[in-house]
Parts: sequence; structure tokens; C-alpha cells
Amino acid sequence: MKTIVIYNSQTGFTKRYAMWIAEAAGAECFELSEAKKKDMAAYDAIIFGGWACAGGISKLGWFKGNIIKWTDKKLIAFCVGGSPADNPEIEPALKQNFTEAEFEKVSVFYCPGGFNYEKMSAPSKLMMKMFIKTLKAKKNKTEAEEEMIKIISSSYDISDKKYIEPILECLNG
Repeated sequence: MKTIVIYNSQTGFTKRYAMWIAEAAGAECFELSEAKKKDMAAYDAIIFGGWACAGGISKLGWFKGNIIKWTDKKLIAFCVGGSPADNPEIEPALKQNFTEAEFEKVSVFYCPGGFNYEKMSAPSKLMMKMFIKTLKAKKNKTEAEEEMIKIISSSYDISDKKYIEPILECLNG
């Protein structure tokens, strides 16, 4: 099955997962700006990866805008974010990015990445600082909120190759 992995990465976590998937699947791998120049008719499977941003998946609009054209292809999307894989808010967040009809055509996965403040864009860094400040100012914080403040206050990496296994199973299944 000829496969292409397309990604949009801000700080490197999504790129890392895209490369891991491409290597394991024997697929071609391109950053979104390069992939837009490719003829997708040549591929049997298209895998798109973007990073999580306020419940959305970065640059997902391009992928979604082509779903109708790609009815004969296996379609997979993955999102990389800073939350651990067992966070119960992930599944509802992923689902809100797709209509019910799109969700029937696309298999969607989440891969935990982390935060890299050194590589983050200025607007993203500012947004995170404001979010942390708001959380810190909240009265009667839950234990989960206290833990979140500790975790997201500095860079960290929770990415792991094991999280590509369900994606590869879907691709080969």
C-alpha cells in the first residue's frame, strides 16, 4: 500500500511522530507545505498529523477539505499534544474536530508529545503563559489543576514510539 505521511509541527513532536510512522510503514513523509504540491492520486493511504491547539488540530482544514476527493483512500489523522494518553478529555476533543460523516471516513488517533517552550512561537508561548496565570489565580483548584500547573510550567517530553502502534495497526488492518 503506497502511503504518505503529512505533518504540521510547531516544536518538533508531531514531526517526530510523523517520521516514526513513515519509517515503520515504509511511507513517504512530508511537511504540509511540501505535501500540498504532491499528487495524492498516487497514494492508497494518507496519514495527516497536526499538533493540538486549544482543542483543535493545527492545519486540519486542508486535510478535511480533501476528504471528499479521497473516498478511495485509507485516511488516518493523528493529533500530538501535551496531555498524557489517558486524559479523558482527549477523545471528546478529537471528535469535535470532525463531523459525524468525516469521522466515519477517517480513523483518528492521539499521541502524547509535550511542550518545548524554546521552540514555541511567541503567540503560543504567550497563550500558554496566560493559561497558566489564569489557572494559578483560580480559587479552590482541583488536584488535577494543581498537577497541570506543575507539568505545563516548563518544557517536557512524554513522546514514545509505542503510541504509533495503533496507527500502524489501522493502516495495515
